[in-house]
Amino acid sequence: MGYIMNLRKHIGHEPLIGLGATTLVFNDRKELLLNLRSDTDTWGIPGGSMELYETIEETAVRELKEETDIRADWLELVTILSGKEYYFEYPNGDKMCTVIVLFKVLNYTGDIKVADNESKQLKFFSLDNLPSLESRAKAIIDKINNGVIKI
Repeated sequence: MGYIMNLRKHIGHEPLIGLGATTLVFNDRKELLLNLRSDTDTWGIPGGSMELYETIEETAVRELKEETDIRADWLELVTILSGKEYYFEYPNGDKMCTVIVLFKVLNYTGDIKVADNESKQLKFFSLDNLPSLESRAKAIIDKINNGVIKI
């Protein structure tokens, strides 16, 4: 059982501060890899919560592998994000104040495919032609499109 799920047994749906890693994967056409989330039916950016005793880089690599079946061989730190716009309430009522360590994947190996039950689909999208986004993914992509986050 993961760290966050273990905490939830004790505090229920109350807000937690959660540290996690999110990974930006681009193809040769500069399109961003998104995952259609099974919990919200919106598109997000692969990533997830840090587990005990992991480095944040290990979190990024593990979450990317779990969600897309690819392995990040080379990561570049982009920025750290937190605050009200990264608050998220899951469909089950769990509340999370997220601290996101955002990485760009510079090189990966493997074939992209859905590898867990958290995603329904994986697809590359142009940053100027996006589907319906999960709120934290939208906040990140808006910052990229507005030049606040440099990739």
